[in-house]
Amino acid sequence: MIKVTIRDLPPLARLPILLLGMFSLIAGVMAGLARLGWSVPDPANAAAGVHGALMISAFFGTVISLERAVAVARRWAYLAPALAAASGIALLGGWLPLAQTLAIGASIVMTVSCAVVLHRLIAPFTLVLTIATTCWLVGNLVWLHSGLIAPAAPWWLAFLVLTIAGERLELSRFIPTPPAARYAFYLIVAGIIGGATISLWHADGLRLYAGGLLALALWLLRFDIAWRNARLAALPRFIAICLLGGYVWLAFAGVLGFAGALENGHPWRDSALHALGIGFVFAMVFGHAPIIFPAVARVRIPYHPAFYIPLLLLHLSLLIRVAGSLGGSFSLLKHGALLNSLALLSFIISMLISVARGKKTRTAPP
Repeated sequence: MIKVTIRDLPPLARLPILLLGMFSLIAGVMAGLARLGWSVPDPANAAAGVHGALMISAFFGTVISLERAVAVARRWAYLAPALAAASGIALLGGWLPLAQTLAIGASIVMTVSCAVVLHRLIAPFTLVLTIATTCWLVGNLVWLHSGLIAPAAPWWLAFLVLTIAGERLELSRFIPTPPAARYAFYLIVAGIIGGATISLWHADGLRLYAGGLLALALWLLRFDIAWRNARLAALPRFIAICLLGGYVWLAFAGVLGFAGALENGHPWRDSALHALGIGFVFAMVFGHAPIIFPAVARVRIPYHPAFYIPLLLLHLSLLIRVAGSLGGSFSLLKHGALLNSLALLSFIISMLISVARGKKTRTAPP
């Protein structure tokens, strides 16, 4: 449990930031649906072109930097999630330069937060987490300089992927890992960063990038503690299943990307991006939410087998979407995307129900 100090922000004061981040998630999902022709409210429809920025920089930037601020336990660190959340509002308002400036400010503050953590503890996982945050900053700078999301996307996605990888690397300390595997992990991170860098000048960088994603998926499938936890029960098993399914989607995204699917305009680009963003990243969110949200908001989220319903819907809807993308069926892709959004909605509902159950359990008489 994270200790709250007088220099930290009270849990109730964190909720508005978290809610604004969730607002970016909802807006981002609807903007994505608008891109595929679904009818959505006008503000979301107008934001269709910044769907990726809303989802990654605004939503995930808010949530991840909020988690990091709680870990740092310094009030100034909460400026990062606040600025990231504000960037989402600016995007919806159509104020692109302001949104870009706010996102850059958020990533700078979060990079400083990571540097503080790194100063406290120099370890492989803290270094990887710092590199991940730097990727967010670089992506935001590329976005500002180019005015385009496509060249920033590899950096933003590296921010998410390496954040998850760094957290899994931390937990891998509890199981024996051969020294050669450690060195392989560092090479994989270097490959992802190198690929993102080369992609700024040449599309071949995206193949190196995709090769890094595939290698990372194989590394996690082999050395992550999830295999051990899958033999347990209740929440540990649910988390492990979320992780293992996510690693499969990460590997699939890497294979597609190595075939060129990460290049702008490729017919399989939707499959590659969403196998990575939905299949991998949101599977991680589903698995870690029952642990992270209680630490951030100080609420109990008791485990329930119903947690598997949104997870199953997530994977099935993504399979439909990918089948439509790879098979050239726009209708199948479009309806798969709608089911993706319903999977996320069902996940949010399941978390809210679990929070209500946790409050009842806490207030029930002995």
